[in-house]
Amino acid sequence: MKRTIYLLLTVVLTCLSASAQTLRLATVCIDPGHGGTDPGAVSKDKKSYEKSFTLDIAKRLAGKISAAYPDVNVVLTRDSDRSLAVGDRAVIANKAGADLFISIHINSAERTGPNGYSVHVLGKSSNKNRDLFAYNLDVCKRENSVILLEDDYTTKYQGFDPSDPESFIFLNLMQNANLEQSLLFAQLVSDNLKGGPIAANRGIWQDPFLVLWRTAMPAVLVELGFISNSTDLTALKSQSDRDKLATRLFKAFKEYKSKYDDSLALDVEVQPAEEAAKPEMQQEIAVEEGVSVEYGIQIFAGARLLDKKDRSFMGYTPRIVKSGRLYKYVIGVEPTLAGAKKHLTEIRKKYPDSFVVKIDGERLSVVK
Repeated sequence: MKRTIYLLLTVVLTCLSASAQTLRLATVCIDPGHGGTDPGAVSKDKKSYEKSFTLDIAKRLAGKISAAYPDVNVVLTRDSDRSLAVGDRAVIANKAGADLFISIHINSAERTGPNGYSVHVLGKSSNKNRDLFAYNLDVCKRENSVILLEDDYTTKYQGFDPSDPESFIFLNLMQNANLEQSLLFAQLVSDNLKGGPIAANRGIWQDPFLVLWRTAMPAVLVELGFISNSTDLTALKSQSDRDKLATRLFKAFKEYKSKYDDSLALDVEVQPAEEAAKPEMQQEIAVEEGVSVEYGIQIFAGARLLDKKDRSFMGYTPRIVKSGRLYKYVIGVEPTLAGAKKHLTEIRKKYPDSFVVKIDGERLSVVK
């Protein structure tokens, strides 16, 4: 098999190895939408621009995170009114090794009636007749074909072929891997924005935003109101209300960081040999209400049901657990917690964001 997986880890997912070592949310990337010659959405009177609102709110959010968490590296894709390509925003986040990507935007519509905020994660398009993964594969192939124009690209990219579907196996995997965490943060954002300056909640959506797809970490895009709606625009033009919006986004970040850090705070030390030999350790099989409890390593979750022989599993045979809209994939399943933890270090070499879970029938819970 080609060295595709290792190539993609090098070119696209280098940031994940750093986050796996820190075992905490160490870096967040905040992306103020548009900028420079790209004003984004413009108000009806042509006096207010999306790019200005997003930059102000992003800088306020960055300041609040830095003040509360001095040890967290806060990266802004832009900190001034300058142009920035969509692809470059993801590159900045990936190079920074970000554990979370927050893209801030302002919505607009032809009519003045639509208002409110919405939160978006990468997922199936609202067009039921279009498969997002196939669509994004075509987009990525077109975007990456430019490397063919570079001198000695076969050496530089270690044989990566932008027209070869095999080259995108790991990218497809990362879409699935980050969906669950993206949905978690999206829900926290949606909950915390309730009752704020932008009143109407338009819900959480799954859409094929390119900036979300090209990031190698959990990512959300937030639409903070409609610049075309007079009520929302009044709030957006108010410094006080923009600060309130930033505060609510910060609260969502704070909750997410707590959950994220707790999920990674695992004791992965191997038990001493004398303890491992104890009969009680060998027979450590928990039973709750007649159901045998097992433990394993969740490697990713996704909205699509994958075949157990899919190459995304790199030779492992996963245990598949359905949870709401997601399928969760678990490997290294053992009857004891100690047994499962022994697999974690090796599995994280291939799946840096994997973590230990308890399997209780059809329920999964993170082991802290």
